[in-house]
Amino acid sequence: MHYFLFDDQHRSAFLPLAFTRPLCDLRFGITSIREKWMHLLTSPVGALTQSYLQSDTLAQNGSIIYINARFSPSQSLINAIHTLENEEGLKKDNQILAFRSAIHLSLDALQKPALLNQLKSWDDEVLEIKQLADLFHFNAKAIEHDFAMLTAGKTSAPIPSHCTLIGDPEKLFIDPSAKVLASTFNVTDGPIYIAANAEVMEGCTVRGALALCEGASLKMGAKIYGATTVGPFCKVGGEVGNSILFGYSNKGHDGYLGNSIIGEWCNLGADTNTSNLKNNYSTVKAWSYASKSFENTGLTFCGLMMGDYSKCGINTMFNTGTVVGVNANIYGGNFPPKFIPSFSWGGADGFVEYKIEAAFDTAEKVCARRNIPFDEPKKAILRHIFSITQVLRQS
Repeated sequence: MHYFLFDDQHRSAFLPLAFTRPLCDLRFGITSIREKWMHLLTSPVGALTQSYLQSDTLAQNGSIIYINARFSPSQSLINAIHTLENEEGLKKDNQILAFRSAIHLSLDALQKPALLNQLKSWDDEVLEIKQLADLFHFNAKAIEHDFAMLTAGKTSAPIPSHCTLIGDPEKLFIDPSAKVLASTFNVTDGPIYIAANAEVMEGCTVRGALALCEGASLKMGAKIYGATTVGPFCKVGGEVGNSILFGYSNKGHDGYLGNSIIGEWCNLGADTNTSNLKNNYSTVKAWSYASKSFENTGLTFCGLMMGDYSKCGINTMFNTGTVVGVNANIYGGNFPPKFIPSFSWGGADGFVEYKIEAAFDTAEKVCARRNIPFDEPKKAILRHIFSITQVLRQS
């Protein structure tokens, strides 16, 4: 049996983060969506995605189970998937949930109405993400799920004597290789997971739910409110609430980040602040790549959505519902626009195009600091994004 998580027709609702990855590699909770499925299926899981992102090869023999990447797994759903015969599938609220086939299917074939009509309905509860902000909106539930999944059968390292725990000790997991110093952990509202080689420096105050992933660190005196995910090898300081950093990104200094999603290889300059609540308490509008206009998110709290490789200078101020594309460089005083296209360079006074070779030069230096190659496959993806987003920079 082979498993592939596929991007469906709602993929554009997850831009700019989906510009650089299949939907299954979006992170919320402790792990990515793909990692959740791999853990429960105890099997490799491929991605069926846009051609410029496609790196997994479909199996040449055996049945393939295609699973919608916008759905998070549960054991009951996996049990139902394993009962499917070839050319059978499941749907949820008129969305394809899973389909088993003996032949290779394209993304277009998986989205045909005729296929949907022949599927069985799945009526049990399942976590579905419909827009990018759902990642932080459902992050508490996802951390709870992943915490139970990843800590089953494992024993936490003891909490150091110089730390303070508020709540049930079973809701705090510290990997034996992690470093935790003189900090306070409150698990009353959700669990706290501190992964391998992560570090919590002195004086941090943390309220769960929190996922501090592999190699990530909380800087001295950080104030963290749940539900927050600090992805692998990220560095976080200052005040953060209900936000997700995907990986290899830094918010190392004071400043507030709330109800936000930050991609990989991003850097927020010292004293960067995000607004996540409008003064009149109305719902927040944010840029939609699907409609190419600002649309109501339906959320009262919504901060910053920033694509991979983007950066901002010191004292940057982001308004509610700001969307920043891939490889943007933002600096200067006052609020920049609420939508900043990919490969833009500037600030409130205006933007010019960020030349792609200059962007590559910076990315290569940033990746080298973490001993990660900035290789040709990464460059090819960014060249494609540079091309398809050019019309947005011109407008």
